[in-house]
Amino acid sequence: MLESLIQSARAHLDMLCATIPTRAVGSAGNQRATAWFAETIHAFGFMTEMPIFDCMDWSSEGATITAGGTVFSAQSSPYALGCDVHAPLVCVSMVSELEAAAITGKVLLLHGEIAREQLMPKHFTFYNPEEHQHIYRLLETNPPAAIITATGRNPDMAGALYPFPMFEDGDFDIPSVYLTDDEGAQIARHTGQRLHLVSHAQRRASSGCNVIARKAGNAAGRIVVMAHIDAKAGTPGALDNAAGVVTLLLLAESLINASGQYSIEIVALNGEDYYATPGELDYLRRNEGRFDDIALGINMDGLGYIAGQTAYSLYECPAALSERLRATLAKYPGLSEGQPWYQGDHMLLIMQGRPVLALTSQCANELLANVIHTANDTPAQVDPARLAEAALALHTVIAQMQQTT
Repeated sequence: MLESLIQSARAHLDMLCATIPTRAVGSAGNQRATAWFAETIHAFGFMTEMPIFDCMDWSSEGATITAGGTVFSAQSSPYALGCDVHAPLVCVSMVSELEAAAITGKVLLLHGEIAREQLMPKHFTFYNPEEHQHIYRLLETNPPAAIITATGRNPDMAGALYPFPMFEDGDFDIPSVYLTDDEGAQIARHTGQRLHLVSHAQRRASSGCNVIARKAGNAAGRIVVMAHIDAKAGTPGALDNAAGVVTLLLLAESLINASGQYSIEIVALNGEDYYATPGELDYLRRNEGRFDDIALGINMDGLGYIAGQTAYSLYECPAALSERLRATLAKYPGLSEGQPWYQGDHMLLIMQGRPVLALTSQCANELLANVIHTANDTPAQVDPARLAEAALALHTVIAQMQQTT
């Protein structure tokens, strides 16, 4: 069984990260990935549902800033509108400066303290600090013609991206681009001078879907196992999160002949790396009033790294369940208990008070700093044997729960 699952893991990783070139929500690749997942898991005896939601497909061919005869290459902020702007440059490094600056119709450079972190999207449901909302209000009340953001490194908010986009929000309609803090310092020397900023970005209406696969149990209640299938544009997304999706499929394959008291629900969520989390919100809507029947929720994100172990963490679990889970997972040498983390889709279930088991890599902080959201997130970073082991461990967890009355 183990060797068969390892071979399946390799093939699935290749499909999601190489054969399908991108899994950004709204893209043709994302639609292909969800259709392939549904077809694959259906072959393991699961009934599938693919509820559709509206979303945005977005692309860019890059951006340029011409200042004082020097041309700087920049990147269009994800989901931003394109532009072709000639206007004077205004520089702002603090919120207090933004409150006082005359920015209407100008090219605004945000750098330094005000650009230390990525702003949460305007309508993000799960976390939306007032400081971020205040910046949006200042910008939209006196809108500049376009915005340049000069950013450093912030692994906690933006993964390993350098520079990172300060704005990643399809509901924010002021064109914006981003580049490094060092390049921003060079552009800032042209404060008061007219710049030429061109961003070749385009928005298109599109659609996406979650894939919800079910195998009915003999009584009430369900075990829900999830992983997000989407990935940031520009990355193969092997660890984030093809590895989690592959483990869902390996688990489904191991459960092909399974039965028991609980229904098994395997969910490929679509939107964790998208500004509006459409798949997550759709799943919440469709399960409103139904969360109490979840006996255990399991989420996987970023597991399978070639270094370190697979780390698991428990949330909202009664003492008896925690004891059983720890005893079961202790039988698998590649798994160990790690620190809690709250930046994943398991929060959907934790917020509903359901017991949750989450799996990621023991070296998650290293991955955030060096790999996640970059072109380096390739299948070479993933050990298929770790995914197979995780699937077998979850198979055992589920089998034991099915036998527990």
